[in-house]
Amino acid sequence: MKESKVFSSLMLTLVAAIWGGAFASMKGTLERLDVNSFLAWRFAIATLVLILIKPSVLRRFNFNFIKKGALIGLFLGSGYIFQSFGLTLTTVSNTGFITGLYVVFTPVVAALILKKNITRIEWFAVFMATVGLALLSLKGLTFGLGEFLVLVSAIFFALHIVALGEWSKGLDTYALTVLQLGTCALLTFGASFKSGFSAPPDSGVWWSIIYTALFATALAFIVQTWAQSFIKPSSVAVILAMEVVFAAAFGIWLLSEPLTLRIALGGILVMASMYLIILLDQRKTEKV
Repeated sequence: MKESKVFSSLMLTLVAAIWGGAFASMKGTLERLDVNSFLAWRFAIATLVLILIKPSVLRRFNFNFIKKGALIGLFLGSGYIFQSFGLTLTTVSNTGFITGLYVVFTPVVAALILKKNITRIEWFAVFMATVGLALLSLKGLTFGLGEFLVLVSAIFFALHIVALGEWSKGLDTYALTVLQLGTCALLTFGASFKSGFSAPPDSGVWWSIIYTALFATALAFIVQTWAQSFIKPSSVAVILAMEVVFAAAFGIWLLSEPLTLRIALGGILVMASMYLIILLDQRKTEKV
């Protein structure tokens, strides 16, 4: 069990790295294709690829499975939709920080809905991660409709993490991933009609969609779905907050963005909070 938790934490860190790298791959892409069309293509391709790899996965679907999987996918897809609408009304830095507040909302949702016990050390790790996210993302914060929509998205992302943590232990990982992503594809396809569903205009956009579909979606959500059968939701949220750290690192490495003291401190705080969560999980496992 101890080894499973450590390996799961490392795999979730890899997911955060893939998501962070996706920001660099998407640089300029969303200026040529609207966000919801991009998401619809991304989730649809990821879903189709997973089905083509293992067509028999569809036989695992039954009413109870679809009910749970579609609800998890609804939370995830709604998170992306509210985030994308909010992004059109606020800054990227505000969006990054407010989205990252799912780190705070995840233990709150788990405590309120599922009556999960969150320790003081876990709350301290959540606080450290939140301060780190603020240092990494914020350049001033106003609060209007755009910020409110992104805040709603953070709540949906927290609900997704909590629901996945509650149900992933008893459900087939591959099939649950297919159902989640298929639900997201339908939701984002519907949302894309607000601005008009569009095809990718050039090969650069296609490559960005394919990368995010295969690695940042299909592979990443299989890993997250599997890992959450071992790690509690509040810990998952803190580890996935490393996405912002990796996004900053890739921006510095690939896009020659500046490394400032504020960014360095923010990254250190998020990494320290992740290490604290993993160490806490290890000690809990040793006592069992």
